[in-house]
Amino acid sequence: MSLTRIEAFGAPAVPDGVSVVGIQAGVGQLTAYHAEPAGESRGTVLIVPGFTGSKEDFREFLPRLSALGWDVWAYSQRGQGDSVGPPGLENYTLELFAADVLEVAAIIGHGDPVHLLGHSFGGIVAPEAAIARPGGFLSLTVLCSGPHGWPGRHSDTSETLAQGGSIGLWNRDNPHTLGLADDSLTQEEAFLRLRAARTSNENLVSGAEILRTHVDRSAEITATGLPVLIAHGEYDDAWPVEWQHAMAGRIGADYQVIAVGAHSPQLEASGATAVVLDQFWAQHPPLARNS
Repeated sequence: MSLTRIEAFGAPAVPDGVSVVGIQAGVGQLTAYHAEPAGESRGTVLIVPGFTGSKEDFREFLPRLSALGWDVWAYSQRGQGDSVGPPGLENYTLELFAADVLEVAAIIGHGDPVHLLGHSFGGIVAPEAAIARPGGFLSLTVLCSGPHGWPGRHSDTSETLAQGGSIGLWNRDNPHTLGLADDSLTQEEAFLRLRAARTSNENLVSGAEILRTHVDRSAEITATGLPVLIAHGEYDDAWPVEWQHAMAGRIGADYQVIAVGAHSPQLEASGATAVVLDQFWAQHPPLARNS
């Protein structure tokens, strides 16, 4: 059996209608949230989270999508949170991250194609999977992610990781939590610190390097023939928004700016983000199975 129910990671409550699942992949157990659709399924959705992130970044968002009829999954990539984190930088290449997407998609879709969404760093990983096996997907959404990296990006992050690991990165960005017990923090802060402590250093070191060096894959994305949506929050500052707009033009993709949202519009503008995604996926339904 490739899917098993597991315990939630950390203290934040899992919303009603969302289950915590272990996915038995080749690399080991990858953990996921799953929200079953209200009523008849309109299709299966797989969400790939970003740098320093995990499935928990979509904890409150999944019920919005399942309420609209989507069978929706978000998983923590290898080395994120409570997913397996094999030692060694060689286990965190872009090709291996993308291979995990392909394996998870095949498992949750039972061999049928799924809608694929990558957020931020996940928006680099997801296109690689779509390029490798376009037939595994109904559509590709790149959410708050740009076409290519640039020299020096996250160089300070790499230096911090070299000195203090993933928890050192948390301490740098959240000095007010140093030395405090969990019960002195908000529940969310305590969880995020736990996630930082459990996240693989190699995942972050390799992820930072990928974010610096990845190249524009617009032509290869176009060649997949998949419907593509490029979307970002109005105030997204992780990539220049003009780069994201230009990437959509090169691909011939749908392009949406989510009002009020920033780099995580599923949190900052969850209702508007759900509307944008729902409208896009609805245009590209699964093919009816032969009876």
